[in-house]
Amino acid sequence: MNFSRYVEKKKMRVSTDQLQKLTIFTTMLTGAGVMTMYFLMQKKFAQAEYHRLALQELEGCQNAMKVLGAPPLKVHNIHLTDRNNRIDQHVARLKIPVTGERTGGYLYTTAFRDSDTNRWNLHQAILKLREGQIIDLLKSPPGSAQTSEEGEDFSQ
Repeated sequence: MNFSRYVEKKKMRVSTDQLQKLTIFTTMLTGAGVMTMYFLMQKKFAQAEYHRLALQELEGCQNAMKVLGAPPLKVHNIHLTDRNNRIDQHVARLKIPVTGERTGGYLYTTAFRDSDTNRWNLHQAILKLREGQIIDLLKSPPGSAQTSEEGEDFSQ
């Protein structure tokens, strides 16, 4: 028997129903993989030293916490596609969404890695509230904050 004739006779037929099931399964598996990667990336950011330093600074500023209506302070996931969120080996810039019971806003932070100690040092921590109020957490004495109503750009 000729091999090519044998292959022609044994053509595999797949029904449309089976193809639809395979497509749905593949789509769900891909979606689950993407969601898992997104969750793991968010978890990694939240555990990073530059993220923790910024939140500690916010929690240590009584005035900022009072304006937010915190505690409880709710820290939301950063937007991975936001251009304000950039991290490399030496500089970490984040825009962290935070809310309290009264209002919410974004905590703009910049941290630099010390090449000698390999530790992150917070250089900027500015809370910009929805209403436009700006609180510079690093330029204020502990427990209070300098505020501003100016429309400053923190995206640098």
